[in-house]
Amino acid sequence: MGHLLSKNGLRLKKRTRKLHHRKKKRNCFLQGPCMLCFIVHNNNSSSLDDDSDQLDDGVIGCQRNSITGISVPGVGEVGIGAGAASKLAERYAALASPEDCSKFLLSQREISIWEGQGRSLLSAVPAKLIPPPVLFRAAGVSVTVPIPVPVPGCTSEYTEMVCKRKCSQVQRCTPCKQPRCTFAAPDGRLENGAAGGGGDALNSETGHSHLPICPIPSSSSTSASSSSPPADGCCGLTLYAESSNSSDSASCCMHHYDDCQARDSDGTEQLSINQLPSSILLKVLSLLTVKERCLCASLVCKYWRDLCLDFQFWKRIDLSGLQEVNDDLLVKIASRKQNVREINISDCRGIHDYGVSSLASHCPGLQKYTAYRCKQLGDISVTALATHCPLLVKVHVGNQDRLTDAPLIKLGANCKELKDIHLGQCYGISDEGMIALAQGCPKLQRLYLQENKKVTDQSVRAVAEHCPELQFVGFMGCPVTSKGVIHLTALQNLSVLDLRHISELNNETVMEVVRKCRKLSSLNLCLNWSINDRCVEIIAKEGRSLKELYLVSCKITDHALIAIGQYSSTIETVDAGWCKDITDKGATQIAKSSRSLRYLGLMRCDKVNEETVERLVIQYPHIVFSTVMQDCKRTLERAYQMGWSPNTSNSS
Repeated sequence: MGHLLSKNGLRLKKRTRKLHHRKKKRNCFLQGPCMLCFIVHNNNSSSLDDDSDQLDDGVIGCQRNSITGISVPGVGEVGIGAGAASKLAERYAALASPEDCSKFLLSQREISIWEGQGRSLLSAVPAKLIPPPVLFRAAGVSVTVPIPVPVPGCTSEYTEMVCKRKCSQVQRCTPCKQPRCTFAAPDGRLENGAAGGGGDALNSETGHSHLPICPIPSSSSTSASSSSPPADGCCGLTLYAESSNSSDSASCCMHHYDDCQARDSDGTEQLSINQLPSSILLKVLSLLTVKERCLCASLVCKYWRDLCLDFQFWKRIDLSGLQEVNDDLLVKIASRKQNVREINISDCRGIHDYGVSSLASHCPGLQKYTAYRCKQLGDISVTALATHCPLLVKVHVGNQDRLTDAPLIKLGANCKELKDIHLGQCYGISDEGMIALAQGCPKLQRLYLQENKKVTDQSVRAVAEHCPELQFVGFMGCPVTSKGVIHLTALQNLSVLDLRHISELNNETVMEVVRKCRKLSSLNLCLNWSINDRCVEIIAKEGRSLKELYLVSCKITDHALIAIGQYSSTIETVDAGWCKDITDKGATQIAKSSRSLRYLGLMRCDKVNEETVERLVIQYPHIVFSTVMQDCKRTLERAYQMGWSPNTSNSS
């Protein structure tokens, strides 16, 4: 302790510091020379002069002892034996407080230095180094004190002390695992053993940080019996007796260790998923479907119920296929969550016009509405949407027989932001509604019609003239002709064109559309018997951006496939299924010559042998060949990968 105080107060010279550094491994607890080590290790029995001025001044210096190599200032070459320790203890017994002890050990010069810097006397002595008075026991009891400072309370019968470093037979206290049970050693390393409250956070002179340590027990709280162990048995002040007291100390340490473990276990038990930030829990719950959130997660606890009712989950509502959903539920959702942006009620047979109208009236910010195959809905629902939701961007109402032109006229009048509309198999729609829609929605980008028997070339012309931003156009099965399709050449942004089953579509119109629409990437000409090899050849030459070409049930031969492989460097998908004139030659040539081809559909091309396809599959593994046999094989492979086996299929 004297070395530590001298180092902090007077700053030893570099030479002395280097010398102490070299002797660090041979010294004890403080990694340097101290008065206590000198008292313990010295074998001399000379008496200590009670009137020694050197000890009164508290100058702890650098005189080296011949036996231990540890220097004691002011003592010189005179050794202090075990007999003198009792006299020294009697003198220390008069010191009643740690402050008196510090004054006794410090010189007047050191006291003035510390007080001049605005520090208390105890700041010079770390709190963990000031033990309680009971550290000195009665004679005959061997005590291990891992603190190199003699303190008040020692009796004259004290005979022996053992250095902690040399006490190999003493069982070490089990360290606590809590961070507060750790303090930093003087060399910067962390040692376990402290389990309590305060301590110096940072030594201003040495720069060592000291984590919180056990509080110092006061003299009043100390047991009167010198043989009783201290209350805190797991800190650095633990005492070990050679008699039965050693087992008591060990049990005390183990008891404190169990307390630490109990604190650990209690903390672990208190950990819960609800302690996560609400933003993370919302992200986790967002991975669930609406049904899982409503019927499972919301029933866990009130907190989860509140999270499941968060407005973020009700911006996009997907109720498709839920037959339990009815108008009442839709009304409740609309009344509580007025910020709905998207809703999908496809295949919900329990929802009628009343529920959709209520949703529209309560959610003016609705942008996307999807209701496929809801045959029970009519004009009232779409009209309500057009009236109350002017921000509509997407309206998909396919396969609604009761829909007429009235809601389309309303959409064209109020919804200027509409970009995507699907009206497939809405048989009541005619040119009147389509023209009004095209004139009122100039931002339209996607338009899909399917088997709308009342839609003719007038609708195609109106769409091409008033909606220049169209990118996706489909007129599958509509009674349009080449006179109407030719107007689509004005659409410079057109990328996907679906002209399936157009009864009066000629090759010249198709070739003209491909020439003018330079961004066209997908062209569907299935079920058009008029499309021949010459048309396909022009498409392969002019379609610079074309990637998908569907020619199912067209009047093409091997020449068309050979032309695609020879002239096109962009086409990746070709479907020539049900083309009876395709043979092994066409399939082989297109696979051999095309560098971009990735899919070739040959379904029900009866003139293509299965052996040829097997050879092509092996020779060109980057191309997927679609035939009856090949599709069956791929289906079985996927089933095997998912764990299916023929043996389990019969039992299931």
